[in-house]
Amino acid sequence: MVFRNNVDHYLLMTLYVTDMPYWIAFTILAASMQAVRTAGQKQLSQQLSAMSTTLVRYLFGLPIAIIYLGLLLKFNADEFILESSDNLLSMVTSNAKFMVYASAASLVQILATFCMIKTFSSRNFAVGISLAKTEAILVAILATILYQDYLSLFGWIAVIVGVLGTLVVSLSGKKLKLSLSATLYGLASGLLFAFTSLFLREASLSLNQPLVFSAAITLVVMVSLQTIMCGIYTSIKEPDQWLAVWKYKNLCSFVGLTSALGSIGWFTAMSMQNVALVKTLGQVEFLMTLAITHYYFKEKISSAELGGMMLIIASVILLII
Repeated sequence: MVFRNNVDHYLLMTLYVTDMPYWIAFTILAASMQAVRTAGQKQLSQQLSAMSTTLVRYLFGLPIAIIYLGLLLKFNADEFILESSDNLLSMVTSNAKFMVYASAASLVQILATFCMIKTFSSRNFAVGISLAKTEAILVAILATILYQDYLSLFGWIAVIVGVLGTLVVSLSGKKLKLSLSATLYGLASGLLFAFTSLFLREASLSLNQPLVFSAAITLVVMVSLQTIMCGIYTSIKEPDQWLAVWKYKNLCSFVGLTSALGSIGWFTAMSMQNVALVKTLGQVEFLMTLAITHYYFKEKISSAELGGMMLIIASVILLII
């Protein structure tokens, strides 16, 4: 509890010394990268298996995460807290709470990503993805039950309005036929991503470091574990997929880069702020996707989509207020 109070103090200082709270800037970065990464991942899933597509996200994103952590340590070393008798590796591996939460988050995120990719090939993609986007409200409920991380009334309203807006945007104009596989994979993806967000936040906070550092360390450890897990599975179950990954290495590199940049944003924002609020603000990803669709592909935005956009914007305004 002492550390959480210190974190709260740090966050209050952040709010006062900047025009925009850091968590908002990092969330917008994450949402932007996720919008383009998902498009690349969807295209890649047509060439690779679901697990190999999941592997690519980590394998090609790991070097970016390591470089980011290295730059932080090089240019901000004075802010990093490390006992003289320790090094970074021993500090991490000796922290049992960190290793448990980071390992759990790594495994759960792999399963969540796998379920999301499976929705790409389901009969009703829109239903599956929409259910996956219920993550914001699921994480708010889980955080309250498991960690007593409560939202204010305005926070709950913002989360609910944001989720409703997302559902309206993603389902508008679609002929909905409830597919059992799409429903199950979508719900599983949303629930597993919610647990991932909560676990990685707990892992990051347990390091007792400035939040930007702890988020970067958590990211490197998790992506390393995920690369090993997915790599072992692929080598044993789908060894031929390694050649396919090499064949589409340019697209894989794009997915890895955008995934790493997005993860930097998500991990840092969720270390700084209540996860449900971060995920609610992250729904601006839908606004970016619709804007790209309208201005670059000249597709019209329906009245239902416009209504959903207004709900998402309203949720963002509630968060800022």
